[in-house]
Amino acid sequence: MYIDTMPIFDGHNDALTRLWLSDDHDPVDAFIHQQLPGHLDLNRCQKVGFAGGFFAIFLPPFDYLKQHHPNKLLDQGVDNFTQQQIEQICLQQLDLAQQLTQRSSNIQICTSVEDIEHCITERKLAIVLHMEGAEALQHDPELLDVFYDAGLRSIGPLWNRPSQFGHGLNAGFPHSPNTGPGLTAEGKALIARCADKKLLVDVSHMNERAFWDTAEILAQPIVATHSNAYRLCPQARNLTDTQLKAIYDSQGLVGVNFDVAFLRSDGQRNTDTPIEVILDHLEYLILYLGEEHVGFGSDFDGALISNELNDIMGMSKLISAMQQRNYSDQLIEKICFKNWLKVLQRIWAAT
Repeated sequence: MYIDTMPIFDGHNDALTRLWLSDDHDPVDAFIHQQLPGHLDLNRCQKVGFAGGFFAIFLPPFDYLKQHHPNKLLDQGVDNFTQQQIEQICLQQLDLAQQLTQRSSNIQICTSVEDIEHCITERKLAIVLHMEGAEALQHDPELLDVFYDAGLRSIGPLWNRPSQFGHGLNAGFPHSPNTGPGLTAEGKALIARCADKKLLVDVSHMNERAFWDTAEILAQPIVATHSNAYRLCPQARNLTDTQLKAIYDSQGLVGVNFDVAFLRSDGQRNTDTPIEVILDHLEYLILYLGEEHVGFGSDFDGALISNELNDIMGMSKLISAMQQRNYSDQLIEKICFKNWLKVLQRIWAAT
């Protein structure tokens, strides 16, 4: 197998949010033509064979914006987002994704597995639009149709903060995923509507009660786009063995998160972390889910990752480490891209 030509499809990145936060006068041009300070840009993606993945539309925490990017707030005198701000921020990130595809023939928003396969063949960057936290939909449910028509095919109804849809997930380390109430009635209705539209419903930022509420609603595979094994790292956002069994029973998938705080047994945000810890989580998940239900969910541009991995270019090191642990070529292909395409086909093409 040739490492440098292995397609890699990934379950989560925050590149759109990073571009939205950028002070560059033209962040889209910078992504297409320059090497950015973050983990991803077009040139590095193409060099390492990164085929694409889920690009998140995400509302950063208000206090973070107020402290570090106050120019991004419409009204700097308020203590929290207005609904208008929330919707505007998410629509602006959607616009950035659309500009990327309009200004580069090497980038495409994908709404089907066939689209992704075409991008892999043509060595284009495949963008699957994902909404991380559904606060933008709180006051106008019809906005879901706007985002869907623009290409949205995946949604995480909750993030760490409470919303109209549920409690959210925020806890210290170590902590069980049982952090409080689950989905509200509005949250359950949203998930049912998303399932009707064949959107992937992401459970990565759900607490335990919201996870089980979601599992009761969904008939489709349960997917955690960027989560790890709770037994190896007792972060509240990681998945217990019981949750893994539910994902297996649904024929779902877990994308392994590269953030060191969700990998390390001590939960520390320490980038002096060996790349092999990612393989420890991969192998634990394979033990519970099987070889066909595990992939990558890096959290590039939104994670604190190992110095050894560093950025997207480190994926060749990760694949080499997999080979050194005697992963077969077939297993590496499954983890790198085939498993993601299979679960997406099950969800998007369901009848």
